[in-house]
Amino acid sequence: MNTPIRRLAIFSMALFGVLLLNVTWIQAFQAESLRNHPFNSRQYIDVLTNPRGPILIGSEEVAYSEPVSEDSDQYQRHYPANGLYAHAVGTFPIRTEGVEKTENSLLDGSDERLAVRNFMDTITGAETQGASVELTIDPAAQQAAMDGFEALGKNGAAVALDPESGAILGLYSNPTYDPNGVSSLTETEAANTRWEELTEDERKPLLNRALQERYPPGSTFKVVTAAAALENGADPDSTMDAPASIDLGAPLPNAWNGPCNGGQPDPLAHSIEQSCNTSMANWAIELGADKMTAQADAFGFNQGEMDVPIPALGSNYPNETDRNLLGRSGIGQADVEATPLQMAMVAAGVANDGDVMKPYLVDSVKDSDLSTIEGHTPEKLSTAVSGRTADDLTDMMVLVTEGEDASGSQGAIPGMQVAGKTGTAETGSGPTHNWFISFAPADDPQVAVAVVVEHGGQSGGVLAAPIAKGIMEAVINE
Repeated sequence: MNTPIRRLAIFSMALFGVLLLNVTWIQAFQAESLRNHPFNSRQYIDVLTNPRGPILIGSEEVAYSEPVSEDSDQYQRHYPANGLYAHAVGTFPIRTEGVEKTENSLLDGSDERLAVRNFMDTITGAETQGASVELTIDPAAQQAAMDGFEALGKNGAAVALDPESGAILGLYSNPTYDPNGVSSLTETEAANTRWEELTEDERKPLLNRALQERYPPGSTFKVVTAAAALENGADPDSTMDAPASIDLGAPLPNAWNGPCNGGQPDPLAHSIEQSCNTSMANWAIELGADKMTAQADAFGFNQGEMDVPIPALGSNYPNETDRNLLGRSGIGQADVEATPLQMAMVAAGVANDGDVMKPYLVDSVKDSDLSTIEGHTPEKLSTAVSGRTADDLTDMMVLVTEGEDASGSQGAIPGMQVAGKTGTAETGSGPTHNWFISFAPADDPQVAVAVVVEHGGQSGGVLAAPIAKGIMEAVINE
């Protein structure tokens, strides 16, 4: 054999070797990813033929599957509550960031925890059923959040928590959308068109603002600043200079363009009641960057993304060494960013004697025979403050809703004490965001709430507090 032919033979054998290695790699190591790839049409068709398990809130099926027609082997997903739970539940077969996506393997029956049941179904010839997923949401609280935002006509979000357990009682983002409009298997062209409209909508109806959007928290962050002061030797009567304005690179005035406490040093409790900017900025400067950052961290800031199980963005409190930025951070401005979930955690931590519980949305998972596959055990995330500090903060926050200089009186509920804090956050991109965080009853908390109204342009006490009040009443009056 001459040299050119030998070289060609060796080259051809090498090519076959590479081909065999590639085929082996694909079959042995990439099979799972290719099977689950969204562009795998076989995988797409297969999931439509599975009777997917329901998602429940209380006894209500808020997502369930039924055959498309009598002669079809495909199952259509239905969402009877339309947009009420859209961001929490998600959609199928397009799986947005909701429980439909995060709990997919349980819902479609492929999870390894269902392996024994699936094996028995194979032996008996029974149709494989997905598990049911039960959520923690309180229907009345969720409806109150929707009603409040629809009446207001503004974008925003609301989160309600059980302070003692961390259970998410309300998770609403406005605007919402109807999952039925994008999940139809019989009107696929219309569903695709509707999906494109939603993705291009400037109001971002697909965005879960409660978990996946960060805002400057404004004066609601003063609760964290007050907590840092109390944890470092101050008490509610400790005073701080509270002039009409202080120089932080640019003037920082109070909302009413005058001093707090008639120009005299302002007690910490009164600074929270009236929402005094200048005194709280001075508190942050006096405490220093390290103490402020440590306190923010203790409430859950700077911890990165958290799964509830829907991914929730982490909230940020930068360690500001610059005096001007540090002062502004003490009133929730500068580079402070928080999700509505995070600010609900701040309120819940105070309500729960200083302990912040890890938020969770899935209460339990049950097999098709109603046996429990997975339950939830409440988990403490951190101890944010001592019990004494939590009591002091509670008393100070009650003044926000019923004190002589109350800044959040519209969040008050007749016949009980409500602990609250207003927030009006400068954005640099339009009118202010408006916040209210709260919990009630103050002496026996059952619910903690955070509400943010995007670019409302007024005060949190005017726009956000009434929505929070409605959510709290819905939970307490059940």
